[in-house]
Amino acid sequence: MILNHLWGLYAHPLEEWQTIDNRHESLTYSLSHILLIALFPSAMGYYSSVYLGWSIGTGNPVFLTHESALMIAAAMYVALIGGVFALAYLAHWMAVTFGAKPTFTQTIELAAYTATPVFMSALAAFWPELWFVVCVGLVALAYSVYLLYTGVPILMHIPQERGFIYASSVVTCGLILLVIILALTAMLWTNGIISPMFT
Repeated sequence: MILNHLWGLYAHPLEEWQTIDNRHESLTYSLSHILLIALFPSAMGYYSSVYLGWSIGTGNPVFLTHESALMIAAAMYVALIGGVFALAYLAHWMAVTFGAKPTFTQTIELAAYTATPVFMSALAAFWPELWFVVCVGLVALAYSVYLLYTGVPILMHIPQERGFIYASSVVTCGLILLVIILALTAMLWTNGIISPMFT
């Protein structure tokens, strides 16, 4: 079922949002989706930094030690899952303002399926050139925003105009969450708690 939703979100997103809305899987199902999809960036970050090496500019590829990459991948996995939950909580909290009364499961579905393209873009790390990964990430981010704008009116059962404002608020919250995660990462790195060890 998860793979069906993945394909549907790329092939025919509007119809897939309708299918998700009609079925409303259990919270456990949504959690399994998040736990599975969040593995992609974590696993790819580990694999590319230990075995492929990251190319930044014209210098030699940069590699991390196994232990360092594993610790960073685990921290990334927890941060990604926490970010999806935080976004779902904020979407649930803001819903009342826009005349929607979703369950928390609905907002988890919205956050999880919207984040899917960004998480899947981690597959670009098979060719760990910074410019390439950033370009793929930006395309994935744009598609995630598109999914959010198309999914909100369907899942939240609100008019399209109000859904646009609601989705814009969720995007703003998502960007703030991203900045918070990046700031925490910088703090942990500079304090030596999760600092990378290069080979």
